[in-house]
Amino acid sequence: MPHRIALAAVILPDAVMLSACLVLTLAVLTFVFWIEPDEADSAPHRSQLDQLLERRDSIYDNLRDLKFENRAGKYAEQDYEQMRDALETEAAQVLLEIENATGNQAPVARRDPAAASSPRS
Repeated sequence: MPHRIALAAVILPDAVMLSACLVLTLAVLTFVFWIEPDEADSAPHRSQLDQLLERRDSIYDNLRDLKFENRAGKYAEQDYEQMRDALETEAAQVLLEIENATGNQAPVARRDPAAASSPRS
């Protein structure tokens, strides 16, 4: 009788371990072969030009929102001008990158630093 208990003590953990391995294997196989991929996984990736155009549109939206909020009195005039200048500078950089990406090497007018410090109307 003591030999049967010792034999059961050795076989029982092996059976539990084997069962756990089988369950894990079935779970992995189910995940790999049963789950269908998301449609976005096979969608074409956006090109650099698409990303630049999206960024340009976002900057234009931000400029429009900034102008609206300034008219509503949300910003001091100096703060508004600083934020507008920063967005316009970023827009100019994105437009230059768009021109480079499309192969259009048209000259881009550069802002005069002296004119940047003068108040805008």
